[in-house]
Amino acid sequence: MAKKILQVVESAYRATIEEQDDTVVWLSNMMKGAGMNLDLLLVGGAVNYVIKNQDPSGLAIGDWKQAHPPELAQDLEKLIGKGSTVYLVEDDATVRGLERNDFIAGIKAIPRAGMAKLFDAYDQVWHW
Repeated sequence: MAKKILQVVESAYRATIEEQDDTVVWLSNMMKGAGMNLDLLLVGGAVNYVIKNQDPSGLAIGDWKQAHPPELAQDLEKLIGKGSTVYLVEDDATVRGLERNDFIAGIKAIPRAGMAKLFDAYDQVWHW
């Protein structure tokens, strides 16, 4: 049986300007597509990824304009569509003023106190 892997994303917006994707979310989509049994936990600033209707277009630095802005909520929807569970730490969302009705469909919120129990349900936990 394939090992169950939980990817923990805490370092938010890593490479989203250069690559137009969060590298770990992108990697998770690729690995899930290749048959790995993995789920994702968003903590800290990465909980912002779940907000629907984000519009990062319009980013410009001097004369340079971002032609392909990141679409992190859509990337997470794709991962959920492939059968992965996407969790977030509810305490981190609350502290940032995020409300459940703003989340994309399929997000499972857990309290920070529930992280150890969640980790215990996986064979491997990868923290980014």
